[in-house]
Amino acid sequence: EKVPVCEASNAYDFGQMVNAVSTTRDKAACAELLTVTEPRKLPALLSNKLEGEIFLIFIQSMEYYLVGKDPGLVYQHLFYLSKAERFKVVLALLSTNERQQVQQLFGLLSASQSHQYSLEELESLKKVYEL
Repeated sequence: EKVPVCEASNAYDFGQMVNAVSTTRDKAACAELLTVTEPRKLPALLSNKLEGEIFLIFIQSMEYYLVGKDPGLVYQHLFYLSKAERFKVVLALLSTNERQQVQQLFGLLSASQSHQYSLEELESLKKVYEL
């Protein structure tokens, strides 16, 4: 059963949808949620609820469904995700395999051309992700 997603107006609604896509591991629904969510609102919508599982489904959803279609949106989401509360904690707890998934997404972004970010900006963001 497909997880229903729509633009969230507050952290509670966003949290409910994120939990649903995380629990069901529905990467397509997660990608849809990220598509309808304005990247700059991500830190506020996540509030203090960012966890490893959520971080990883975001990364996987962006890799499988979004980076090929809209690399600019992926860059924006990665940029604002790094501003979320608990980002550094989640980053510190990633396994080697999980770090490789993040590295892979950045690799795909490097290969994609977008007017929304330069390679210098991408390199700078990679440092924030400690890659």
